[in-house]
Amino acid sequence: MSKYRSILGLICCTLLAIMLVACGGPAAVKPTYTPERIAEIQGHTADLQKLSDRLPELQNLIQKEDFIFARNFIHGPLGEIRILMGRISSDLLPKDQPPARDLAKQIANDLVQIDEASAENNYKAAVRYYGETVKDLESFYKLIPQG
Repeated sequence: MSKYRSILGLICCTLLAIMLVACGGPAAVKPTYTPERIAEIQGHTADLQKLSDRLPELQNLIQKEDFIFARNFIHGPLGEIRILMGRISSDLLPKDQPPARDLAKQIANDLVQIDEASAENNYKAAVRYYGETVKDLESFYKLIPQG
């Protein structure tokens, strides 16, 4: 009889452990933004917005075909844009990080293309990649949580 009690106790413990793991494991908790995390993201976003607000200056330089100053503007004031986007990307939820990183890379590539087009005095390419930069930046902002 005591032999059956031991086996029955072992079965009950095993079933209880299986239920606890299946129902209450870490997979049941969905990651969310904490108020502190949102505040940090919004701080970086404000800095990024200051740089984004200066993009029309680059557009003006391209329109004037002032390619020397356009290149200086890309390397100067806009030089920090990829760093800020990287900080924001790493603070996002895990599911949002890969598309944010991809957009950050794409925006950096767009700016490189504008720089190369400016070096070659290629107005059409500079205008095209400027449009791509603006479009990609808008997509990036859509991934950022609002406070």
